[in-house]
Amino acid sequence: MTALHYTVEPANVHAHLFRITLTIPEPQPTQTVSLPVWIPGSYLVREFSKNLQNLSAKQGRRPATITQRDKCTWDIACKPDQPLVLSYEVYAFDNSVRTAWLDSQRGFFNGTSVCLRVHGQEDAPHQLQLSAVKSQSDWYAATGLAPVKTDKKGFGLYQAQNYDELVDCPVELGAFWSGSFVACGVPHRFVVAGALPSFDGARLLADTQKICEAAIGFWHGTGKAAGKKAPHTNYLFMLNAVHDGYGGLEHRNSTALICKRSDLPRPNGPKTSEGYTTLLGLISHEYFHTWNVKQLRPDAFARYDYTQENFTQLLWFFEGFTSYYDDILLRRAGLIDDSTYVQLLGKAIAQVQQTPGRHLQSVAQASYDAWVKYYRQDENTPNATVSYYTKGSLVALCLDLTLRSEFKTEGHTLDQVMRGLWKRCHAGPMREQDLLDELHDLTGRSWQAEIQTWVHSTHELPLRELLSTHGIQVEAETSAMAQRLGLRVNEGSGSVQVKAVLRGSAAEAAGLAAGDEWLGLDVGAKGQGGSWRLGKLDELPAFLGQERQLTAWVSRDKRLLRLRLKVPAQASQWRLSVPADRGTGQWPSI
Repeated sequence: MTALHYTVEPANVHAHLFRITLTIPEPQPTQTVSLPVWIPGSYLVREFSKNLQNLSAKQGRRPATITQRDKCTWDIACKPDQPLVLSYEVYAFDNSVRTAWLDSQRGFFNGTSVCLRVHGQEDAPHQLQLSAVKSQSDWYAATGLAPVKTDKKGFGLYQAQNYDELVDCPVELGAFWSGSFVACGVPHRFVVAGALPSFDGARLLADTQKICEAAIGFWHGTGKAAGKKAPHTNYLFMLNAVHDGYGGLEHRNSTALICKRSDLPRPNGPKTSEGYTTLLGLISHEYFHTWNVKQLRPDAFARYDYTQENFTQLLWFFEGFTSYYDDILLRRAGLIDDSTYVQLLGKAIAQVQQTPGRHLQSVAQASYDAWVKYYRQDENTPNATVSYYTKGSLVALCLDLTLRSEFKTEGHTLDQVMRGLWKRCHAGPMREQDLLDELHDLTGRSWQAEIQTWVHSTHELPLRELLSTHGIQVEAETSAMAQRLGLRVNEGSGSVQVKAVLRGSAAEAAGLAAGDEWLGLDVGAKGQGGSWRLGKLDELPAFLGQERQLTAWVSRDKRLLRLRLKVPAQASQWRLSVPADRGTGQWPSI
C-alpha cells in the first residue's frame, strides 16, 4: 500500500498549537479517521480528541464533507482515485510524558495525541515529516523513528512500518542536551531538556550505559552477540528536567522521562543521592519494559484497541515484575550496594503494609481496575486499592526467594523464568497460564497455590519468613507519626493538610477527613496540657509528653472543629538490613 504521510509543524509556540497535515493517497469512498482515547502504558481514557481543532478535508481544490461519528471519530465522503488531505491543529499544553507540549522553550508529542488513525490502512507504511520552527533556530528534533531524509538537526522525513509503530515513537523538539553511548553493540542516545548548566551529562551517560548493558545481559547474555538478539537496533532516552516532577512512559525503542532538575548528577557533587538513585531506578524500569510489556506482553494487548479500555489482570506481572528488576539491575550494574538495595526493598514493603486497600483488593483485581482506580486516585485510594506496581514487585520477590530456597541445589531463580517466558511466548502475547507452565517445567511442581494466594487473594505475602531464610534481618522500628495516626498529609505551609485518612485508624475514629487543615491542639483529655499551634505531625510528641489524649483544632469548609483524638501506642514498621557477616552464598547474591 502507498504510505500515509503526516506533516507535523509547530505552528504557534505561544498559542501551543501544532498543525498537522495528513495525506491519504488512496482513501475509501467513506474514509473513517479517529484519534486514540488512550496511550499504551498509561491505562486511562484521556480523550485526546479534546485538543483537536479546525479539522478540514479536501481532494484537490474541492472540500470534502466531514461527518463526526462520535467523540473522536470522523467520516469523510471521498471521490475515488484521488488523494484526501486532512488539516487540523492540536493544542499542546500538557507537560507530561503522556500527551503533547509546545512552548517557546520546548516541544514534545506522542503520536496518539496528534496522528489521526486512518481506518482500514493501519498496516500501511506511515511517514512523518517534522518541520523546523523558523522562530526557533537553535531547535533540534529527536525520535526513535527510522530516518529517511533528515538534516543535521533531525528535521525531515521519517518512516514507520504501520500506525502502531508511528504512535509508539514520541518526538522531542528543542535546544536540548544530547549525548550517546553503545551498550552491547547497540547505539543509544540520551537527550535532556531543561537541565541546569551544572548538569553532569557524562556521568548520566556512563551510569545509563551500565544499566542498559545489565538489562541486555539479563535477557540475552553479554557482548555484541547479545546486542544482536535485543528487540531494538537503537534506543532513545528523552528526559524532561523540571522543577518538580517524576514519571516515565515506555515505548518500543525509546522512553519519555520526567525528573526534578535537582535529581540530575552534578560535577563534583555527591557520589550518590536519593534523588539520583530514584532517577536511575526510573531509567532502569522503563528500559526493562523494552522486553517486558513492549514485546512480551499481555494477550489482551496483542493488538491495541485505541478506541476504548484494554483490560488485563496481568499488570502485576508486567509492571510489578519490572519494578522488582529495576532496582536489581542497579545492583548488578554496580550503581548501588547491598545495603541501599535492601533499603529500597524495605521501602516497597512499607508502602504495601501501609495500604489498607490490600485487604480488599487482590493485585490481579488492581490490574483490571487500573482504568478506574489506579489512574483516578483520590482520598480513598489507599483504603480501596493496592498498587500492582509495588505489590506485584513483592510477588516477584516471593517467587524468586522461594525458587532460590526450594531449589538451591539446582540454582533456580526468577531470572530463568523470565528468560523462559521470552522464548515460550516468542517475545509476544502471554497469559498467566504461560507463567504457571514455565514454573512447572523448570521445577517439576505446580505453582497454582502460590499464584492463587499471592495474586488472586488478599492474604498477606510470606515476606518475613522468606527474607529471614535468605539472611536478611527483619527488625521493628518506630513508625512516623503519620503512620501511627493513620494519616497521609502535606506539610510546609505552617499547618498540616490532610490528604487521606486510612481505614480503621485513630484519625478516622476521631473524625478527621481528607481536606481538613489541622491547625493546632489542646493537650490532655481536658486541655490541661495547654494549647499549641501545629506545623508538622512530628511536633506532636514534644507537645504531648506522656499524654495520649488531645483535641485537634481543624478547619473544614471555613468552620473550626474540635475533634477528640487518642494517639495510639507507638507503632512499628519493618527495617531490613544485611548482616555484616552474611555469607556470600545467601541472597541477595544478585
